[in-house]
Amino acid sequence: MSLQFSFLSDDRWLPKSVLCLRDYSLNKFVRDVTAGITVGLVALPLAMAFAIASGLTPQAGIYCAVVTGFLISALGGSRTQIGGPTGAFVVVVSGIVAVHGIDGLFMCTVMAGVLLVVLGATGMGSAVKFIPRPVVLGFTNGIAVLIASTQIKDFFGLHLAKVPGEFWLRMKALAASFPTWSWQATLLAACTVAVMLICHAVWNRIPGPIVAMLGATAAAYLLKLPVETVGSRFGGIPAGLPHFTVPTWHANLVHGLLGPAFTVAMLGAIESLMSAVVSDRMSNDRHNPNVELIGQGVANIFSPMFGGLPATGAIARTATNIRAGAQTPVAGMIHALTLLCILLFAAPLASYIPMAALAGILMIVAYNMGEWREIPQLLKLTKTDISVWAVTFALTVFADLTVAVEAGMILAALLFITRVANTTTVSQVTDDYIEDGRVHILQDKDIPYYATIFRIHGPFLFGATDKISAVTEDLHKLPPVVIIRLRNMTAIDATGLYALEEVARQLHASGRTLILCGAPEQPAQLIHQAEFEEVVGRENICGNVGEALRRAEEVFEKIKPRAATGAKS
Repeated sequence: MSLQFSFLSDDRWLPKSVLCLRDYSLNKFVRDVTAGITVGLVALPLAMAFAIASGLTPQAGIYCAVVTGFLISALGGSRTQIGGPTGAFVVVVSGIVAVHGIDGLFMCTVMAGVLLVVLGATGMGSAVKFIPRPVVLGFTNGIAVLIASTQIKDFFGLHLAKVPGEFWLRMKALAASFPTWSWQATLLAACTVAVMLICHAVWNRIPGPIVAMLGATAAAYLLKLPVETVGSRFGGIPAGLPHFTVPTWHANLVHGLLGPAFTVAMLGAIESLMSAVVSDRMSNDRHNPNVELIGQGVANIFSPMFGGLPATGAIARTATNIRAGAQTPVAGMIHALTLLCILLFAAPLASYIPMAALAGILMIVAYNMGEWREIPQLLKLTKTDISVWAVTFALTVFADLTVAVEAGMILAALLFITRVANTTTVSQVTDDYIEDGRVHILQDKDIPYYATIFRIHGPFLFGATDKISAVTEDLHKLPPVVIIRLRNMTAIDATGLYALEEVARQLHASGRTLILCGAPEQPAQLIHQAEFEEVVGRENICGNVGEALRRAEEVFEKIKPRAATGAKS
C-alpha cells in the first residue's frame, strides 16, 4: 500500500494538470478560458475534416476531440498540449476502416491506447527519440501528400462515386473524373485557402480555419451555390451527447490488427511528443514524456467508447492555444467543453458547411504538416540520410503506412549500428598526434566570466540528441557567449545537426552567441556540407578551443558598449 501511495505521490508520475493547480489563480483561469474557447472554435472544422477524410462521419471527429481533448489535457504531461484527431491518422484510419470496418477501427484504437499506456508506464516515453530525423520527415512528407490527394475530389467538386485507397489508382480515377469539376466548389475552396493564408499573414492569433469556414458557409448559403455540404452528404450532425458504448470485440480480427495498432501507437507517440517539444519551446516549459504517453493512451482507450477516432497531440492547435494565452491544461479541458457546447446547441448549423471549404482547410493542414522547408537542408547531408528519407517517403505514399513505420524502424537500427561502428578507430600515437592535440586541451586555458564551455563526448546521433538540452535548461543563467566543444564528438547525423540548430536558435533568440570549436573530420565535414555556417556564422566555427576563446573575447568587446548603454538607460 505504501509503495502504491509513493508511486502516486511522486511528481514524476503526476499529470501536469495536478502540478499546475498547486499555484492556480483567477488570472490564470481567465486566460485559460479565453485560450480554451479560441482553440475550441479552431478545432471544430479540423475535427470534422479529419473524420470525413478518414472515411467516417463528421460527428466522429467532434466526439473524438471532446473526449480525448479533455482526457489528454487532464491526464497528460504537457502544460499546453491540445489533443484530438490529427492529419497523421487520416491515411491509416481510412485503410483500417476499408479492410476491417468500424468495429475493427475501434478495436485497433483501444489496442493502440493500451500500447501507449504500457510505453509510458514502463518509462519508454523517451524511446521515441531513437527514430532519426530523416525517418520522421519521410513519414510527415508522405502523409501530407496522401492527405492532399484525398481532398482533390472535394476541392474541385469532382463527381466520383468512390475514391480508391491506393495512391496511384486514386490519382488515375481523379484525373479521369476531372471533366466533371465544379467552378463554384473550386472557387469556394480556393477562397478558403486564401482567407487562411491572409489571417496567418496579418496576425497569427486570428483563428484562420474558423474564419474561413464561417465565410465559406455564409457565401454558399446566401448565394445558393450548387456545392455539396455536410448536410447533403451526411444528413447533418446529430445534436446531443455522444452515446457510451463498449466496442464489440472480434477475436478473429486481433491478429490482423496488431500491425495497424502498432502503427497507430507509434504515430501517436511520435506526433504527441513532437507537439509537446514545440509546446515546451513556445511556453518555456518541460513536458513529462512518460506521463504524456499514459494520458494519450487512456484517451485512445476511451475515444472508441464514444464513437471517436484515434487521437494524439495536435501541433497547430497547441500553438494556437499558447498564442491565445493558455497557462495550464485547464485551457485544453475548456477547449473540449467548448466543442461539447457546440455539439449540444449548434449542431444543426453544421449541415450548411460546404465540403469544398473543409477540403481547403485540409490542404493547408497537409502543407503545414509536411515540413517542406527541411528538405533542401536534408539534401545537403550524406547519401545515407537522403536515402533513408526517400525510402520512408516512397513507402508511405506508394505502399502502406504500416510497412513504412516498420521499414523506418529497421533503417533506424541499421543506421545507428553503422554509424556507431564507424566511430571506432585504431591508430598509432605519434609525435604529430600529441603536438596537434595541444591546442585542444583546456587545462592551460582561462575561461572568462562572459563565456561558458559545454562539451559533447561520443557520437551525437539520434537517440542521444536530447542530452543537448543541458545547454539551454537554465538559459537565463548563461553568460553572453556559449562555446560547445566538439573535440570528442566522434560522429554526427541529421538529427544531431537539427538539435544543434535548435540550440543555436534558442541562444540567438535570447541575445547570446554560440561558438562551435574543435570538430573532428566527420562532424566538421557534415557541418560544412549542411552549410551550418549560415546558422551560427562562419566566424563562430573555430578549429580549437583557443580560437574559440579569442572569438568570444571579440564578441564580448562588441556587445560591451551596448550592455553599458542599456544599464545607464
